[in-house]
Amino acid sequence: MEEFIKKINNHLIDALGIIVFLLLWEFLPRAGIIDGQFIPPLSKVIAAIIKLFLAEHLMLHIAASLQRVFIGVVLAVVLAVPIGFSLAAFPKTAAYLQPLLKIGSQINAFALFPIFILLFGIGETAKISIIFCSAFWPVLFTTVAGVRQVDPLYIKSAKSMGAGRFRIFKEVILPGTTPFIFTGIHNGTTHAFLMLIAAEMIGAKAGLGWIILNSTANSLMPRLFAGGIIIAFLGMLLSYFIYWLEDIIVYWREETN
Repeated sequence: MEEFIKKINNHLIDALGIIVFLLLWEFLPRAGIIDGQFIPPLSKVIAAIIKLFLAEHLMLHIAASLQRVFIGVVLAVVLAVPIGFSLAAFPKTAAYLQPLLKIGSQINAFALFPIFILLFGIGETAKISIIFCSAFWPVLFTTVAGVRQVDPLYIKSAKSMGAGRFRIFKEVILPGTTPFIFTGIHNGTTHAFLMLIAAEMIGAKAGLGWIILNSTANSLMPRLFAGGIIIAFLGMLLSYFIYWLEDIIVYWREETN
């Protein structure tokens, strides 16, 4: 009972902080303490969100952004996971390639956007390429790290019981690596979503980034803040979705407090 009351109190404290922030957001611009022209009251932002849903086809913009993220992240996972397993299986080759991989991972994906435009033009391919580059490196490195952390004793035990390479990979290495892969997918999706918003500000006709750019160009501040809130909320939903998917797939993992 005491534990339950403690949890309720913690949730109330968290909610109280959010409520105070929202009230200040509404009150300060209306009181003239902060410039309401640049930071509009919360009520105007909420009205802008409703207008986006009802009159400006917001769901189409969300669908366009999610489609780009999905394609880019899936392509990154499909390519990065096999490469990660291969690098972990051949450590000498990985050692030779490590400097090149580190340099590649340090390059901001958006900085390569001019190159992608030259190669693919201003279109969907260039934007998906940015998402792919953003998600590829986290998935690759976490896959390699996941394979390397598998206890060699488990592999030796499987071999002693007559398990072949494929069975060892399927029942020992892959289950031990999957949580690390999902960590990479989560980090990669987060980076890719942020890069997507920036990419959609260049040459896009739909998407959440386009809403931000269009609102800025037309000085529609409530709409600009509304777009920011929607982006934050959608990013949070993506994060929870990946955690939910991980709980379903990595069903053998024990819960820890």
